[in-house]
Amino acid sequence: MPNEVDFSAVTPEIKRLADKCCAETIASELYDEYKVYRGLRDLNGNGVLAGLTNISHVTAKKTENGIEKPMHGQLYYQGIDIKDIVAGFLSEKRFGFEETVYLLLFGSLPAKNELESFTRLLRVYCSLPPKFVRDIIMKAPSSDMMNTLSRSVLMLYYYDSAPDDISIPNVLRQCLRLIAQFPLLAVYGYQAYRHYEKDESLIIHQPSPDISTAENILYLLRPDKQYTEIEARVLDLALVLHAEHGGGNNSSFTVHVVTSSGTDTYSTIAAALGALKGPKHGGANIRVMQMMDDLRDNVKNWLDEGQVADYLKKLLHKEAFDRAGLIYGFGHAIYSLSDPRAVIFKKFVQRLSVDKQREEEYQLYNMVARLAPELITSERRMYKGVSPNIDFYSGFVYNMLDLPVELYTPIFAIARIAGWSAHRIEELVNSSRIIRPAYRCVARRQDYVPLGERA
Repeated sequence: MPNEVDFSAVTPEIKRLADKCCAETIASELYDEYKVYRGLRDLNGNGVLAGLTNISHVTAKKTENGIEKPMHGQLYYQGIDIKDIVAGFLSEKRFGFEETVYLLLFGSLPAKNELESFTRLLRVYCSLPPKFVRDIIMKAPSSDMMNTLSRSVLMLYYYDSAPDDISIPNVLRQCLRLIAQFPLLAVYGYQAYRHYEKDESLIIHQPSPDISTAENILYLLRPDKQYTEIEARVLDLALVLHAEHGGGNNSSFTVHVVTSSGTDTYSTIAAALGALKGPKHGGANIRVMQMMDDLRDNVKNWLDEGQVADYLKKLLHKEAFDRAGLIYGFGHAIYSLSDPRAVIFKKFVQRLSVDKQREEEYQLYNMVARLAPELITSERRMYKGVSPNIDFYSGFVYNMLDLPVELYTPIFAIARIAGWSAHRIEELVNSSRIIRPAYRCVARRQDYVPLGERA
């Protein structure tokens, strides 16, 4: 029998060909010459306007006497301040994610009977096709839950009797099903990985029809199905704060681009998952956790402000952790003085740290949150302010909730599919044109050389 080829190996031949791929980079001055904004951001870091949306609005600037000035960040879902949304359901001791999904999809807050009816519908949809777990999720477990999610979403296409129908009622049906199914796909994918790759007990719980999305995540994940009220409420808040963030974020923009091609819902959401998986987007909180672990390992007294500041300087000087020159969890494409999601979340991080007897770690996060912006500003040329973003706190919260790190980004996806669904429907309703930006070719002209005459 001939030797099998290792198709995963990067051979010398592949390396040689790769060098040819990278042989000619585009000169930086050409971007200036042709006024091309890399990353679709102008020279001041503002996103290039690519569309209009009703779904959400992010702002961090105000204009006074014709001059733009930084302000504390604000986030609106369908025109309602996220702070008011959170204060509303918390004051009534309700879970807020289901209400938030309704608001994002339909543009207004539901009346009590509408919310009850909508929640019942999501619970009905919170199931998977017969044998799907066995035949799809269990057959090929992966250590990467985002890949598991993507594969599962694409496979659900084949269980849909009208997968390519992009009429609004049908797309809404598909989106609602996926919103309800995402917790199952993520948790079951993790349980399969845990069993087959780590040789631990296989635990598959059926979701409870009587509890919220946040509660069901904990209920499905934990062997004893038990969770405390504060655990569920903090996770629910995390889902609300991650549910949407404007049409310009990478994964939501992906939804608009792919939807504009006329493709199906499952392909669109799989594309969004691919965008969210990237460490510059949905995976940032994992890097924060790894950075903070490294800090604790390399700082003798991590409650000493001077020692912590020295470590942060080493991060900026590429002398610590991954030597990337970054303090993870700080800065944002839009926010400058503050990220409103982080401001809201921080209060509940503190409460949870008390409940979990991890106040010292919370104090360390507080110290880094205070020191890092000052150090970054002093070391870097900044066109706007810098502050902790929600990723700085979310990994710590998930760790206190005993969520496995493999589920950190899938939790983000469980929340953000609400926004993706709203953006997909908005694109279908408002545009019939495929999104096709322009790229200017700057390659030098070459003559065709016959094969026998080439060097």
